[in-house]
Amino acid sequence: MAGHYGARAWAALLLLAVGSAFPPADAAAANGNVGWPSFFGNDQDWSYSPLDQINTGNVAHLTPVWAFSTGETGLGATPLVADGVLYLLAPNNHLFALDAATGRQIWSSTRPTPQGTLGGVGSSTGLAMGFGLIFEGTRDNHLVAIDAKTGHDVWDVQVEDYRACKCTTSFTPLLAGDKIIVGARGDIAQRGYIAAFDAKTGKPAWRFWTIPGPGEPGHDSWSKEDWALGGGSTWLGGAYDPALNLVYWGVGNPQPMLNAAARQGDNLYTDSVVALDAATGKLKWYFQEVPNDSLDYDSAPEPVLIDIDRGGKTEKLLLHADKSGYTYLLDRVTGKFVAGWPHADAINWTQGLDKNGKPIDPMRTEVGVDKLICPSLYGSRAGNHSAYSPQTGWWYNVSFEVCAYTKAVPTAAAKEGDLDMGGFIRPVRAQNGGPFIAAFDPVTGKRAWTVETGLPNVSALTATAGDLIFAGDVLGVAYALDARTGKRLWSFSTGSGISGSPISYEVAGRQYVAIPSGLTGAPATLIAPLWPDVKDKLPPVGSTLFVFALPEPSDAR
Repeated sequence: MAGHYGARAWAALLLLAVGSAFPPADAAAANGNVGWPSFFGNDQDWSYSPLDQINTGNVAHLTPVWAFSTGETGLGATPLVADGVLYLLAPNNHLFALDAATGRQIWSSTRPTPQGTLGGVGSSTGLAMGFGLIFEGTRDNHLVAIDAKTGHDVWDVQVEDYRACKCTTSFTPLLAGDKIIVGARGDIAQRGYIAAFDAKTGKPAWRFWTIPGPGEPGHDSWSKEDWALGGGSTWLGGAYDPALNLVYWGVGNPQPMLNAAARQGDNLYTDSVVALDAATGKLKWYFQEVPNDSLDYDSAPEPVLIDIDRGGKTEKLLLHADKSGYTYLLDRVTGKFVAGWPHADAINWTQGLDKNGKPIDPMRTEVGVDKLICPSLYGSRAGNHSAYSPQTGWWYNVSFEVCAYTKAVPTAAAKEGDLDMGGFIRPVRAQNGGPFIAAFDPVTGKRAWTVETGLPNVSALTATAGDLIFAGDVLGVAYALDARTGKRLWSFSTGSGISGSPISYEVAGRQYVAIPSGLTGAPATLIAPLWPDVKDKLPPVGSTLFVFALPEPSDAR
């Protein structure tokens, strides 16, 4: 795909019904409004904005125009924007509607957080929107539809009883046609799933179990009764191809996490990408990246949908990175393996991928034996999602470059909701080079540039048509890179570490960049132990959304 999105394409992405509170994208663009309609900016999971008012030539003049504090601790959110209104989800299920140009609060909605929920890790970071509704996954594992104009609940359904599964919803729901789809999150003994509901009513539509039961294809990839609590969380979020009417989702690791000997077999569909019929939830295809995973190499990260023209033919592809340090290129119609290549430098767990994309001679944990494994179970990356720019044709990704001494331990029979680690780890820094951000050719894996970040970059990356990559670091510095060279062109200190996702949108013809500040997430806990020289430089954890724009003539007076 090359060039900018046109208004017609944005209209298709918004998937809004007649009578929706959100205007059609054609009308919004004509009024100088371009939103950020979904967690990844579009259904293809690009994390890309088609706006170019802010670009490499003027980004150095970017200045803060408003900020909004949620009054909590931590902010790993990805805001959504439609028709000049910004929707922001704070950690404790506190949802705000703000004027996207000024930060003025329009309404807020709070729901109680019952005892026994997952704490900070249970906080959703993403929303979905459509049909005049904002869709939110709650810490107590409900999916809620909220009227975008008033903040009042329209419907509320329990996805699963959090008291039994000790789980919660995926970091973001996904709107696919008339279905709102959500996954299940938690590194615990459970049977993972992806569940769909009617977007207007909340009525259950279908549920796909990521661990196949008796009589289902793939069930024989499990030994004994291990399948019943086999894991397979669906942590992050999916992608949607409306032309194929397929939903794509990454599936997490099996349980027990670090003791594969306790669960023989390939353990489908863990560590896989699955393609589901959006109407029925039926499995169209799957591709398993790490069979019988003993290293916690979730395949949970986002599937990125791209179309590539080769030899006069358009190929519909899916690009997928997992925690193992490898990126896979698949035919998104059939699931056939096309190519695979490393996006990390520190990789020792396998000798590479074979012609079918399977790991060659992979390392496995052993009971009581410490093994140095690269990457660690924190991954070469985790939920800090990537970006794809149709402007450059490149895909942008990070690598933590952290290893870990890892060993398995004997496991006992687990109960639903148990934390089932099956082992221990001791993280260490990789010896050959440090963390980085890089730009890749998505087909060949060839790097266009690499920028060392010093510390792991746990924020998401966002690309824009202005040839910029926006991100933030754990010391609280928001910054912009030249998408073609990696050169840093702008920075701003927010006063708190950054782990959320920058977005960009337009209101009344003015482009804005919003960046959440307030460090959250497990990978951030690596910084102080592994980089003790910066321990005293880590800022306190805040919870503020900073919004930037270029100065207007009136701003300069």
